[in-house]
Amino acid sequence: MNWITKFIKPKIKSLFEKKSSKEENTLWTNCTCGKLILKEDLLSNYHCCPKCGTHHKISCEERFKLTFDNGEYEIIECGTPPDDPLKFSDSKPYKDRIAAARKKTGQHDAMMIAKGKIQNIEVTVGAQNFAFIGGAVGIASGEIFIHAVSHAIENRTPLIFFSCSGGQKLQESGLALAMMAKTTLGVNELKKNNLPFIVCMTNPTAGGVTASWASLGDLIVAEPGSTISFAGARVIKDTVREELPSGFQTAEYLLDHGQVDTIVERKYLNSTFGTLLNVLLKKAEARAKQVSNVTIDKSLQVS
Repeated sequence: MNWITKFIKPKIKSLFEKKSSKEENTLWTNCTCGKLILKEDLLSNYHCCPKCGTHHKISCEERFKLTFDNGEYEIIECGTPPDDPLKFSDSKPYKDRIAAARKKTGQHDAMMIAKGKIQNIEVTVGAQNFAFIGGAVGIASGEIFIHAVSHAIENRTPLIFFSCSGGQKLQESGLALAMMAKTTLGVNELKKNNLPFIVCMTNPTAGGVTASWASLGDLIVAEPGSTISFAGARVIKDTVREELPSGFQTAEYLLDHGQVDTIVERKYLNSTFGTLLNVLLKKAEARAKQVSNVTIDKSLQVS
């Protein structure tokens, strides 16, 4: 063992550990606008910067607290498949990355689902946590999404899902890509059962998530300033060899071009969801009555 391995590397590691520990215990945090914000102020402002309005990334449980009435909800537990189906390893084993993400976030996977009420309407809600390996979707996330769909169908509740992801997991290769088709089929089952499906795209929503379930909502809501894309802006620019429009791939740009239906600040999401659900549920009820009347008419004709 040389002196670099024995003395220098441990010293550097200890410096980073001390810095990380200090950051966790400090009363302040940084925003992308460059301003220092009291964590208490950020928390009281729905995890949004009180100076520039930037919507900071939050965990699934923080999302549920802000979305459900009075912050009251119940986590829906669901079984998950084996962690590393392909025994993948790059600079370190994939299993180690998952273990580190679980320790960091306190979540078993990037996705979580919960049930509760929004404006007194029983709802199933799912969310992604970007802090868990970039919110990337693999087999486990795909199964959790399908579990959310099944729960919504069994309990006749609308499903709301918050997207926050870079896309599918490279470490699970084609198995992760297959989840794009599986989650799309899940959304199709919701629609067959005449249940509302609302997607809220948050920063960032990209890759296979944008290309599958996140773009299939009956209504698509976005948080202000969210980056929403399939391929990255630099990749597109290098491909088309053109200067991209100002604000390209932001929620505001996509609203102007018809990909999202509305942009809503985080503090208004609960009331907005309540209004949208009331409209969608009334439409679903009217549609069900119409189908029932057609069935009765056909039976009378036969008799």
